[in-house]
Amino acid sequence: MKERTKLLLIILTFIACYYIPWNNEIVRRSGLEAFMMLQEYARQHVLTCLVPAFFIAGAIAVFVSQAAVLKYFGATARKILSYSVASVSGTILAVCSCTVLPLFAGIYTRGAGIGPATAFLYSGPAINVLAIVLTARILGWELGLARAIGAVLFAVLTGLLMAFFFRKDDAARTAGEIYVPDEEEKRRTLVQESLYMLTMVLILIFAAFAKPAPGSTGLWPVIFGAKWYITGALLIVLVLMLKAWFTKDERVNWVQSTWGFMKQIFPLLGAGVLVAGFMLGRPGHSALIPEHYIQSLVGGNSLWANLFASVSGALMYFATLTEVPILQGLIGAGMGKGPALSLLLAGPALSLPNMLVIGGVMGVKKTVTFCAIIVVLSTIAGMTYGWIAG
Repeated sequence: MKERTKLLLIILTFIACYYIPWNNEIVRRSGLEAFMMLQEYARQHVLTCLVPAFFIAGAIAVFVSQAAVLKYFGATARKILSYSVASVSGTILAVCSCTVLPLFAGIYTRGAGIGPATAFLYSGPAINVLAIVLTARILGWELGLARAIGAVLFAVLTGLLMAFFFRKDDAARTAGEIYVPDEEEKRRTLVQESLYMLTMVLILIFAAFAKPAPGSTGLWPVIFGAKWYITGALLIVLVLMLKAWFTKDERVNWVQSTWGFMKQIFPLLGAGVLVAGFMLGRPGHSALIPEHYIQSLVGGNSLWANLFASVSGALMYFATLTEVPILQGLIGAGMGKGPALSLLLAGPALSLPNMLVIGGVMGVKKTVTFCAIIVVLSTIAGMTYGWIAG
C-alpha cells in the first residue's frame, strides 16, 4: 500500500471518529448493524467459502501454467471457447459476489483477458443453479426463467463490452506477456493436476452448500445433511494428494500465494462489509437508510424504479440464496416485477465490498465500467420484463 493511501486512510478514520454523531440513536443502531453484518459474514462465509476460494486462487497462481490460462481465457483466445467456459462457471461454483473474488484475481493476474475474466466474475455468483431453482419455486417460474436467461446473457455481454472498451489495455498486456513453456519432465500428469483442482472445487461447493428451505424434499436436503462428511472425506483425499504428488517447496509456494491473495483482499472486504452494514443494514434490520424508504422507491415499472433497484442491489451484499427471501419480502411490500428482476440480476453479482476488491485487482476505471455495464443491463432487463409480464 502506498504511503499516500495510508495517510488518507488515517485522515478519513480520524474525521469519522471526530464527526460521526454516535449519540444519535439511528447512527448508533447503524454502527451496531455494521459490526453485526461483519460478524454474520465471518461466521457464515469466511471459513466455508472464502478460505477454500483463497486456496484455489493460490493453486491457480502457482500450479496452473500461464500458457493454459492464456489458451482458454487470454485476450487472443477463441471467443466461443473462452466466453462459453467463463459464462457457465456459475453452474459449478455456487458462490457469492465476494467468494468469487479470489478466483477472479487468480485467473486475471495469471494473464486472462479482461473480457473472459469479467464474464467469469459475473457468472460465478449470478448463474447459480440452486438459486435459480429457488427463485422459480418461491417467486414464480416466470421470474426464475427470466433470471436464468438474463444471467447467462449478461455474463457474455459484460465480457464482450469490457473487452471492447479496454481492447488497447488487453493488447498491451498480451504484448508484454512472457511465459515459460511447461518443462518436458513434470512431476504430475494432467489427470493428477485436474483431480487436485477438482477436489478443492468440490470442497468449496460442499462446505458452502446452503441450507434448503424448510419442508424441502429431494436431493438437496440429503446433500446438506451429509455435507460435512463429504467435505471431511475430500479434505483427507486432498492431504494424501499433497503428500504424494507435491514437493515441500511446492506446498510452501502454494501457501505463500494463498496468503498473498488474503492480504490483498481481506482488508478491503472487511471495510466494504462494514460500510454496507452501516448504510443498509442486514435484511430485516434497518440502518442509516431505512428499508421502507427503499421499498417505496421500487414500486411499478418506471425507469427510475428499475434503475434504483439495480443500484441498490449493486451496493447491497447478498449471501448465496439470501436474495430470494429478501425479494419475497420486498415484492410482498409492493415491489414491481421489473425492479425485482433488476435487483436479482445486479445484486448477487455485485456488492460494495466486491467493488472495493475488484478496484484493487484491475483498477478503478475498469471497475466503474464493469459495475456501470451491469447496472445498465439490469435496468434494461427489468423494464423489458416488467413490460412483458404486465
